[in-house]
This record gives sequence, structure tokens and C-alpha cells, in this order.
Amino acid sequence: MTIWTNRAAEMAATFMIGDGLLGLVQPKRHVGLWERDALGAEKLVAPFRGRPGRRQAYAVVQIAAGLVLASRQRGRG
Repeated sequence: MTIWTNRAAEMAATFMIGDGLLGLVQPKRHVGLWERDALGAEKLVAPFRGRPGRRQAYAVVQIAAGLVLASRQRGRG
């Protein structure tokens, strides 16, 4: 992998961890933010609407996947 590929993967991992953390701690608010006028994201959050426990379960998977992805990236140091 090139350094730019590693950086892109690290950025994706950071997004996954952060989004997962918000979904874990504040599932109703987080889903509610994306329910309307969200340029297509409405379809992505539809399975979580009215189901905060489902969003929290997904959040745990999202955080774990982000951590695994981040752990596979190597710097030059």
C-alpha cells in the first residue's frame, strides 16, 4: 500500500470510529439528524428509525471495524 492509501484508510477508520461512537452514545439524535433532506442518507438510516438498540449494536460493529482498519495501517516511524 502507498502512503496515500494508508492515509485514506486511516481517515475512513477515524470516521467509522467517530460515527460509531455518536451512534452508540446518542442513537436517537444521531439517526434523527439524517432522517430527512440528507441527500440519500435517509435510506441508510431507515433500518435504525425507532430502533435505538439496533443502532447501538451497529455502532459497536462500526467501532470495532474502524479499530481493526486503523490497526493495520503503518507509518514510516
